[in-house]
Amino acid sequence: MTVAGQQQAASAEPGGRGIHYKWIALSNTTLGILMVTINQSILLISLPALFRGIKLNPLVPSNTSYFLWTFLGFLLVTAVLVVSLGRVGDIYGRVKMYNLGFAVFTFFSILLSVTWLTGPAGALWIIIMRVFQGVGGAFLFANSTAILTDAFPQDERGKAMGINGVAAVAGSFLGLLLGGVLAPIEWRLVFLVSVPFGLFGTIWAYLKLRDNGIRIPARIDWLGNALFAIGLISLLTGIVYSLLPYGGHPTGWTNPKVLAAIFGGIAVLVVFAWVETKVPQPMFRLSLFKIRAFTAGNIAGLLGALGRGGLQFMLIIWLQGIWLPQHGRSFSETPLWAGIAMIPLTIGFLLTAPLAGVLSDRYGARAFATSGLAVSGASFLLLELLPINFSYLWFALLVFLFAVGMGLFFSPNQAAVMNSLPPDQRGAGAGMLNTFQNSATVLSMGLFFTIVTLGLAARLPAHLYRGLVAAGVGSGAAHTVANEPPIGSLFSAFLGYNPIKELLGPTGALQHLPARQVAYITGRTFFPKLIEQPFAAGLHLAFTFAAIATAIGIVASAVRGRRYMHATEPVIVELAEGAAEAGGLAGLDAVATADPTANGELSAAGKLSANGKPSANGKPSAAGKPSANGELSANGQPANGEPATPESADADRELGTSRGSA
Repeated sequence: MTVAGQQQAASAEPGGRGIHYKWIALSNTTLGILMVTINQSILLISLPALFRGIKLNPLVPSNTSYFLWTFLGFLLVTAVLVVSLGRVGDIYGRVKMYNLGFAVFTFFSILLSVTWLTGPAGALWIIIMRVFQGVGGAFLFANSTAILTDAFPQDERGKAMGINGVAAVAGSFLGLLLGGVLAPIEWRLVFLVSVPFGLFGTIWAYLKLRDNGIRIPARIDWLGNALFAIGLISLLTGIVYSLLPYGGHPTGWTNPKVLAAIFGGIAVLVVFAWVETKVPQPMFRLSLFKIRAFTAGNIAGLLGALGRGGLQFMLIIWLQGIWLPQHGRSFSETPLWAGIAMIPLTIGFLLTAPLAGVLSDRYGARAFATSGLAVSGASFLLLELLPINFSYLWFALLVFLFAVGMGLFFSPNQAAVMNSLPPDQRGAGAGMLNTFQNSATVLSMGLFFTIVTLGLAARLPAHLYRGLVAAGVGSGAAHTVANEPPIGSLFSAFLGYNPIKELLGPTGALQHLPARQVAYITGRTFFPKLIEQPFAAGLHLAFTFAAIATAIGIVASAVRGRRYMHATEPVIVELAEGAAEAGGLAGLDAVATADPTANGELSAAGKLSANGKPSANGKPSAAGKPSANGELSANGQPANGEPATPESADADRELGTSRGSA
């Protein structure tokens, strides 16, 4: 609903919530999320071709930062901005902000596809354009879930979230396949592929989507936005740079700059939380955490993302660095085949997420979300039992099982969180949910890489030294290579490079060996056999960590409480409150709050009568029975037939704040 001259789009009106509009909203937001998630993952496979195209070696120590920011810059931006942009959507219109996101994303996709620079300048261009592309992605992420919540009735939101979630996960793996197919042809195609879909989606959204959510005038909380952005950027940047070795240590966790960034970021976020309790119109209402379903759903989502976020990268390194070379694939071919090998992950989610969403609409989210996390946690433990050189059938079954668990969890949890929110806070609430999950993904990657790197650092040097000496490499060169930070070997495998060739090349040792010996050392099986046992030790620790995080998430999901939805007040109350708020912002002291009058009339000051009779100024009465979300049809009956529920009352009591606050 909008106020101060704008209208509420009701079910009976064109563009309001209705049987046709909801599917338009679902299909458009699904296209947007699919486009963004494809773009996130397409670089996982395309990075080697991209860096060859701009003539830059990402494994040279001075170029490592370019690699990290090209890879992670997009994810960091979307994690930081989704709450702020969701709140902007609450104030100025979710559809407007969503449309803007489509246009921004498409514009910078075009600029990425016409990159002409090479070397460090080319890398900087790509990083900057990716950051701005991430801004467009953040607009889409922040408002798509709220648009769906506005468009679908409460008893169908799980289904909508399930279909939208399928697009998100399917995009992640379609990106792997598209990157593997397009990058060898022309690396710029990995950015150009988004352009036609972005142009179509921008025009379609502009023509068809309508703002039918609640909008209440408010000022932007500039201080809160700035503190949140500074704190989260500092925290996530520190986590990213913790991946780089420092001072003879295999990771950067002893680097004073990394520690200052992480703890400084946490301190700024604490200040942000304090500021949000003091400003009259906060960026994010911390009182929303009084709603048990909202808090438990966010904690469960964060811990689920913490468990699964780094899994994809560990599985890719496992496949590309060890398993695929041992099964006849060259290192240059492994990125594409790793994407193909992980197709069961996509299938499992595709099969379960929509079904879980539909069932949770009927039976509630707690059982499905909790059991989904339990299945995913069990799959982590079972992956620990899988040998490094596994039979593919068992690997496929276990990643399929993991995907089934995440499918059971994702859409019910999303729908439960969104159903618990007041309509005027859906954008900020969806942004907070996405921020928790995206930030946890970055943290998960940092922790997974750290755990595996520490496991490698303890065992790999001795294995590598003995193997190289036995293969005829001089002890000096073997010692130099064996003591290189193991993160370099992980990055090499992740990028599809031959790690031994990259490590031994600078030493010149390969030039002093017979051609047959060089072919053996740089072949497909030498390095994988050397690294498999040290890698297994680190991988088992990472899976154990993921299982523990998921187990805590199971507890959070289980205590979310019984099914309930936030109850809104009748439209006439929302109109009166919005008018009062607008008047307050304009400095009109005469505008009163929407309190019932003693005689039941709607006064000129915007006060609501108890019996809903119109006042002398001709404002409509509230005689019609409101639905749970306050929408009224033309005849005064509930617009979508949704009765108020006891659960709705519980939600209001748990919130403990007025509906009209911004």
